[in-house]
Amino acid sequence: MLLPGILDIEASGFGRGSYPIEVGVATEQGEEYAWLILPEPDWLHWDDGAQAIHGISREQLLSEGVSVSLVADQLNELLEGQILYSDGWGFDSGWLALLYYSARKTMTFRLETLPRILSEFQLSIWDETKRRIRTERGLSHHRAGVDAKVLQLTLEATSQMELQQQRRGPA
Repeated sequence: MLLPGILDIEASGFGRGSYPIEVGVATEQGEEYAWLILPEPDWLHWDDGAQAIHGISREQLLSEGVSVSLVADQLNELLEGQILYSDGWGFDSGWLALLYYSARKTMTFRLETLPRILSEFQLSIWDETKRRIRTERGLSHHRAGVDAKVLQLTLEATSQMELQQQRRGPA
């Protein structure tokens, strides 16, 4: 079964000058990918509070990160023509735009806000379902690939719960 693709981004912070440090994707086929991003020379902003949340150090990016150009190419190859969804579209779309601008490349997929495809029922059980999935599967928080997969699993679970609710009929 194909599920909507999900994209998540971890960043150097949330303020002005912040930039993407990790991009994670859960594809329509359910595969999980993540890239640590080597900061561009003029990407200097660093928020220790953000690092405390995601656990990724600037030193780790400098030693393990890959270029914005490589990340953009791989995302384009993997996601061409697709619509992906983000639960933090306001931030993620800006960081994704910065990634592609810095790579001097054009994105070949689209990013939309996840709530656009969720029903009121799904929204009403979203947070509790997501928390349950993280706990049951022992999945960490604030790593882009894992977060994208958790969002996709939550979408699948809430969709199934809604179908069951509809089959039972009104209470």
